[in-house]
Amino acid sequence: MSRVTLTADAPAALQALLVDFSAGKKAALARAVSIVENHRDGSEQLLAACHPVLGRARRVGITGPPGAGKSTLTTLLAESYLGAGLSVGIVAVDPTSPFTGGALLGDRVRMERVALHPNVFIRSMATRGSLGGLASTTREVCDVLDAFGVDRILVETVGVGQSELDIARLADTSAVVLVPESGDSIQTLKAGVMEIADLFVVNKADRPGADRLRNDIELMLGLRNGATLKDVPAHHGVDLKHLNPKRIAREAAARDDDESWTPPVLRTVGATGEGVPEFLSSLDRHFAYLERSGMLQARRRTRLRERVIDAVEYRVRRRLWRDASTLDWLESQLPALERGELTPLAVAQALLVRSVAAGTLTGNAP
Repeated sequence: MSRVTLTADAPAALQALLVDFSAGKKAALARAVSIVENHRDGSEQLLAACHPVLGRARRVGITGPPGAGKSTLTTLLAESYLGAGLSVGIVAVDPTSPFTGGALLGDRVRMERVALHPNVFIRSMATRGSLGGLASTTREVCDVLDAFGVDRILVETVGVGQSELDIARLADTSAVVLVPESGDSIQTLKAGVMEIADLFVVNKADRPGADRLRNDIELMLGLRNGATLKDVPAHHGVDLKHLNPKRIAREAAARDDDESWTPPVLRTVGATGEGVPEFLSSLDRHFAYLERSGMLQARRRTRLRERVIDAVEYRVRRRLWRDASTLDWLESQLPALERGELTPLAVAQALLVRSVAAGTLTGNAP
């Protein structure tokens, strides 16, 4: 494992933590994760120390609707990786109550089969109001796990709908887990979470409707990729049997193509482990495709760009809305807004100009 080091001016307690962290002590990992997750003092220094050694771990996202069996499949994947001698980090995100602000972080109970293994680390996180299917600091926690030397990072999202797409910004490979009860065929054609999948997994495939769901997804993939019209001659003598989008999508998913990737649609039964070896094989195939095609570097570069943008937006918001004079000025504009003499956009523009002139958006954050 690469040694993680801090700058010389870092606090002694943080330096001591990093010594244990670099030595592979899980207690130090747990403390480092807590510092980053809760934005405690030293979190930015810790992340800066981790950054130079990132990129070794594969990050796999497991997402899908509530009750799809994500925790069960995550546990089975972890067991397989552990059996192969790999270390595993699991980040499981649970929803926060909009009424009490609390969260039942029960994933460690669900994953009790692997929770005590010496080569696994499980961290449950509450969304704390974040709406993208992840907690606000999930990416940072994954960075800490990566720097610690974990081989595989499995990120299980909350039960998502069709707009919680943050997992695609975090993972190298995103698997969308569905069940026969996920909805009718129209649901599979909707945009959103269906479009972020690198793999589809029809779990609980021993239930009625599983084959139909798989066919619907493959139909969607064939139509979305335009496979039915590819290389079709422009005359009426076309053999229609070659225009089956489900068959074309299934065959494309089975090929190792350097230029494109068609998501395979897999069948699993979490209760018995059926289909998990194929799931693992498809994860390896997708990662190999990312490496061959150059998409792995492109995805990770995009991830870095988004991290910079997110950090800027976070700091700008914090500086603006923690500045008492800015809040007082905004309050003074409300009467004119109510009378219709000003518009919200005009006030927003004036606020930005005022904040730049006053230096609110420059210098150290409060």
